[in-house]
Amino acid sequence: MWTFTSDVEEYAAVAEPFLLGDPVRNTVALTVLAALRAGMPAKGARFGWWTVDGEVRGAVFHTPPHPAGLFAVPVEAVAPLVAGFGGDLAVAVGPLDVTAEVARLLGAPKRVVSERLYRLGTLAVPDVAGRGRPCVPGDFPLLVSWYHAFGEEVGMGEGDEVERVARRLAGRELFVWEADGVPVAMAALSPACGGVCRIGPVYTPPSRRKRGYGAAVTAYASRTGRDERGAEVVLFADLDNPTSNAIYQAIGYEPVGDYAHVMYA
Repeated sequence: MWTFTSDVEEYAAVAEPFLLGDPVRNTVALTVLAALRAGMPAKGARFGWWTVDGEVRGAVFHTPPHPAGLFAVPVEAVAPLVAGFGGDLAVAVGPLDVTAEVARLLGAPKRVVSERLYRLGTLAVPDVAGRGRPCVPGDFPLLVSWYHAFGEEVGMGEGDEVERVARRLAGRELFVWEADGVPVAMAALSPACGGVCRIGPVYTPPSRRKRGYGAAVTAYASRTGRDERGAEVVLFADLDNPTSNAIYQAIGYEPVGDYAHVMYA
């Protein structure tokens, strides 16, 4: 049975212990929950948990305009979830078996973006000219432009880049790689939730690509997460981009599982 609420604390009290049972696969759900508790705007947010014989067996979150997060939804709970949402799942993301069930119920989506979740094993720092550093307030305009460019490139821009960059900058979540004193690539690192940090997004402007800067800034942020925050580090990579997948594996990331964004609007 699904129970739905718009109260983040009610949701957290019930769902968080369940989500913490697998903090790697539930990294997005846990970091979204932490951000909401820290004051991230979430107009129209909706949360739910799936119980069987009184035991929590699944959880879902939707914070428009972001996709509905089906990361912790069992396949057998998808049909009642779709019914509970009134068939309104314009954009959703989750494991392949779950999104396949969504597609069976709602029909073929207009677009599917396939991703792979990776977990950092032994970090191999690439030999790339330059240095990594945390972002500072003076980087703000550049970071906003890069966030916007990233959203345009992947076709999945999610809301107000200014608000998002300001929040992540204040939380010391953004890093750049500098070459000759100039920022040439960016990576974000979520706070540790359940002992897991997540890298993303990673962005290198087109004019700076194929020089190793994306790998370098990812490795720098990954080492920050592991060494300074004492956490495991994970990331998602677009499976239609073989270059990024090869880069992440070369610096020590190992596959965990495959996921899909399904878009009906």
